[in-house]
Amino acid sequence: MRIDGKPYRTIWLAADGRTVEVIDQTRLPHAFEIRALGTLDDAVAVIRDMIIRGAPLIGATAGYGMALAMAEDSSDAMLSRAHDRLMTTRPTAVNLRWALDDLRHLLLPLPTDQRVTAAYARADEICAGDVAICASIGRHGLRLIEVAQRRKKPGERVNILTHCNAGWLATVDWGTAMAPVYMAHDQGLDVHVWVDETRPRNQGASLTAWELGKHGVPHTVIADNTGGHLMQHGMVDLCIVGTDRTSRRGDVGNKIGTYLKALAARDNGVPFYAAVPSPSIDWTLDDGVRDIPIEQRDGAEVSRVTGRLANGAIASVEIVPAGTAVANYAFDVTPARLISGLITERGVCEASAAGLLSLFPEHAWAA
Repeated sequence: MRIDGKPYRTIWLAADGRTVEVIDQTRLPHAFEIRALGTLDDAVAVIRDMIIRGAPLIGATAGYGMALAMAEDSSDAMLSRAHDRLMTTRPTAVNLRWALDDLRHLLLPLPTDQRVTAAYARADEICAGDVAICASIGRHGLRLIEVAQRRKKPGERVNILTHCNAGWLATVDWGTAMAPVYMAHDQGLDVHVWVDETRPRNQGASLTAWELGKHGVPHTVIADNTGGHLMQHGMVDLCIVGTDRTSRRGDVGNKIGTYLKALAARDNGVPFYAAVPSPSIDWTLDDGVRDIPIEQRDGAEVSRVTGRLANGAIASVEIVPAGTAVANYAFDVTPARLISGLITERGVCEASAAGLLSLFPEHAWAA
């Protein structure tokens, strides 16, 4: 995707072929800064502290984290330590486990003097694979937007509601839920995105709005509780969200508040889709509501807000009374019964075990 006319991905190798560079998402939308990662500790920190975020990008960063670890020390002990340290950074996104297990399986049988090269090569492949997956999700999701467009009167635009950030900042490129939107916009379809602010970290207001603006896609930021009202009054044609982990029967774990949007969509007859790259499917889990782990983060994310002051300075301010207890559940799970369909890189399917297996029959063992 492009930032002020220059193409970027969210993660790439520096000129030395070893240092990993990422966009510091905690500085957006007020500043565009690049963070260099040279060690395992650096990779752990950027995932844990949400300098990068989004399930696909977390997986890609974890892959490079393993490569950085091998560049420091390619021993079996370091391989095990790097895997375990990175695994603890973010519990909900299944891409993290997928990438780490993949690298460990690849590297463990290799002689130590081959591990660095193999780790970087595999991390590169994970990134390239993510770009291809997201582009394919975009093409399949585009058809849904085209159907919505055909139902509109001449001159009317398609209004899409999204929650959190599932654009290119959450992936290596293109995004998941926003990939169809970018493709629709690039093909000249008249699309507009309702962007939930997504409290408490405001990924919609700060990240989705920023990247849509950079790409020229019309959009409007709304308070999280506005979506139901818009749906009641026919102002939303479809909802598309991302996922951090999807169970084998189609339950979708995503940013907190997604479940409420799905309920409002069902009550108002608005199609509700989740964009699901296959590495985000946890084939070991059946009941997502019961079994998807829900990350609980620091209460300060709820009790404090960071923004830019009139003088340009960035400041963080307290918004709750001193001493108030704060709970910060980072994700919720939308049951498959509320989801109109899952947009995957292999096509759109019913949110069910049968639907997913129709596209991914190689996972029939999970049934």
